[in-house]
Amino acid sequence: MTMNASTQRMTLGLDVSDRFTHYCLLDETGEVLEEGRLRTNQAAIRQRFEGPAYRVVIEAGTHSPWLSRLLTDAGHEVVVANPRRVQLIAQSTRKNDRTDAETLARLGRIDPKLLSPITHRSAEAQADLAIIRARSSLVAARTLLINHVRGAVKSLGERLPACDAHSFHRRARDFLPESVVVALTPLVDTIGKLTEQIRELDGRLSELVAIRYPEARLLQQVPGVGQLISLAYILTIGDPGRFKTSREVGPYLGLVPRQRESGESAPEMRISKAGDRYLRQLLVQGAHYVLGYRGPDSDLRRWGLEKAAGGKRAKKRAVVAVARKLAILLHRLWVTGEVYSPLRVPPVAA
Repeated sequence: MTMNASTQRMTLGLDVSDRFTHYCLLDETGEVLEEGRLRTNQAAIRQRFEGPAYRVVIEAGTHSPWLSRLLTDAGHEVVVANPRRVQLIAQSTRKNDRTDAETLARLGRIDPKLLSPITHRSAEAQADLAIIRARSSLVAARTLLINHVRGAVKSLGERLPACDAHSFHRRARDFLPESVVVALTPLVDTIGKLTEQIRELDGRLSELVAIRYPEARLLQQVPGVGQLISLAYILTIGDPGRFKTSREVGPYLGLVPRQRESGESAPEMRISKAGDRYLRQLLVQGAHYVLGYRGPDSDLRRWGLEKAAGGKRAKKRAVVAVARKLAILLHRLWVTGEVYSPLRVPPVAA
């Protein structure tokens, strides 16, 4: 069947995988006009869906950023569904690529807001964020190797000197036991190379702040927020105007408890962990600094320390609460351009 019917309120569902994309087109009454599949590449997608504009529904995933940009440029209304909200697909007893495409189309046809649509960042922002992600992978690889070297030496009854990760390859080399020098020296050399690569990416991040994202300096007014957290925050959020109030950033990043109220029952639950996991981790790291011994005095620190009183569990909750407050504060500074005041001046008595 050809796509020659009226395109008013037509909805196209796409179930995307690495090799093939299955599609299902619904007319304005919800009847299936066409189903099929095509290769998951830009040429095939562009050629197949040129022409009439549809509401296109896809699920967020590896291919959704470039696919959503391509379809938007072609004139379609693109809805990128939050995977957490597409429960009908995950729980279906007849789950396959063809029916998934139809389910997406039907959900998008009813009300796109039910899918909690995701807004993908621009191609430029995605490329810049890739630098931060690459740095994170290098740091993780270095940490893994450092832990291996320390563990191997400790298993021989020896210990390497305490030092930070940046100087480990220089300090550890002279303390390797002779019996494992051949085995561990290549790892120490690799750690040194990783450290150099991390340093190079840090320099690239500094350039991005200076040239492309000067607003990151507004966020760096807050102690514990350096160029890494500020850039990751700006590149992940994208447009600060997408939130009506700064308080909406907390739920967006999964830093608020889940809710499951029913009647008089309102159980206490853990945070939702929705949104970007890496940015959430960075904000938690920033919260640890705020509450740590190096954190300067501020209203946020005082509030967090008060929350942390009461034991280990209370401290964990306080860290998450401070991370949420930090996310809200950064958004506020970004939107207003205000000068950050760590301590509010008490009102003057009349």
